Amino acid sequence: MVSGWNWDGDESLLRFDDPVEWDAAYERGEGPLGSAAIGLAFNCPLAEASPRIVRAMQLPDVAQRGFAFTAAGIAARLNGELTPELYAALRAEGPGRMSIAVNAIDDTLDYVPFRQLPLWLKCWKVVSKVQDKLETWRLESSYAVSDAWQALRRRSRAGRPRRPL
Repeated sequence: MVSGWNWDGDESLLRFDDPVEWDAAYERGEGPLGSAAIGLAFNCPLAEASPRIVRAMQLPDVAQRGFAFTAAGIAARLNGELTPELYAALRAEGPGRMSIAVNAIDDTLDYVPFRQLPLWLKCWKVVSKVQDKLETWRLESSYAVSDAWQALRRRSRAGRPRRPL
């Protein structure tokens, strides 16, 4: 089978729209399958793109896996939903801040209605909102203490006579 796509990292893979060709490229072991998964997310129905995105999430190349998670985030943005397989793949990777899936999970939380999220993702949304609020309060109090300390230092310096040069 002759492919019409340049599998040597060409940017045209972002326009990729052929799930059958993606399957053939996967069987051949082509390199930029994660990039092509982004193209599938943009150009194919979610039901057709989803199994290929999940397979791309398991590629050995970390960069291509990252592109596959980007494709999941794009699918959430464009469709306002994900398939159960994509939710399972995101859960397997984990929602932590150091996870490769963090941006895809954030996109899912932003673009999929709360009532349609699976329970684990609803819980993560609540936990992450509480963490964000606590971090905001910590930073605000830190800034207030720093500002008060600087004001005290300026005031104590104002009472001292200046030294001649």
